[in-house]
Amino acid sequence: MVLAIGNDHSAVEMKKEIQAYLESQGHTLINVGVDTTESCHYPVQGYKVAKLVAEGKAEGGVLICGTGVGISLAANKVEGIRACVCSEPYSAKMSKEHNNTNIIAFGARVVGIETAKMIVDAWLNAKFEGGRHQTRVDMLDEIDRTGHLKAAEE
Repeated sequence: MVLAIGNDHSAVEMKKEIQAYLESQGHTLINVGVDTTESCHYPVQGYKVAKLVAEGKAEGGVLICGTGVGISLAANKVEGIRACVCSEPYSAKMSKEHNNTNIIAFGARVVGIETAKMIVDAWLNAKFEGGRHQTRVDMLDEIDRTGHLKAAEE
């Protein structure tokens, strides 16, 4: 699988470890993150990963900043992106099964490397269940495209 990976200055070492871990599993990584601890702006990397995923150049994305929150917020501003910040594997799994997330995010200051690997594994191994969940994802897409949700405005 081709995955885009991005990080800010707070997550350089974790990004390197996650990248090596994923490559050892046979994944191809497009690294748009930084490799220095010099302060940078996480929205840049969040946006870059999201654009690669939205344009179909990557099948999914992994984002890492201090908490995972800011970088995932930036990614979610790109149409078609459903990025979820997770601090444990169950939420990562459910985000894919029920919400069809296409980017996973976590915080280098929040989780350790082994937990980060479990989060990535849970997310990558999960499959979107469709069915009633597709209706909800369609609603998310409607909000994304139009800024409105017809069902909520009736």
